Parts: sequence; structure tokens; C-alpha cells
Amino acid sequence: MGSEIPTEITLEDKTANEQVRLISELEEKDKTIVFGMIETMLTKKKFKDFFHKNVATL
Repeated sequence: MGSEIPTEITLEDKTANEQVRLISELEEKDKTIVFGMIETMLTKKKFKDFFHKNVATL
């Protein structure tokens, strides 16, 4: 079973739970980097949405 050649993993075709499970299998340093990038992107989106909402009310 462990002798199978690994195949490329594409996250887009996975459920959110499967995506998180696969990421959780990474080494700790890599997990920290991935989750840090996701947190940065989510924060950027929240600020962008907030800015657009509040500029629209001016």
C-alpha cells in the first residue's frame, strides 16, 4: 500500500473538510505558513468589504 506513486492533489475538487484535513497533514512550519496566508487574505477581504460599504454611504 505504501509503494503507490503519489499523485498531484488538487484542493478545488475537495470539500472544505477534506481541504483542512489535507492541510493539517503538513509539517508544522508549512501549516503555519498556509494558515497565515489564509488569515491575511480573509482580513484583507474584510477590510475591502468594510471600505466599500462605508465609502458607499458617504
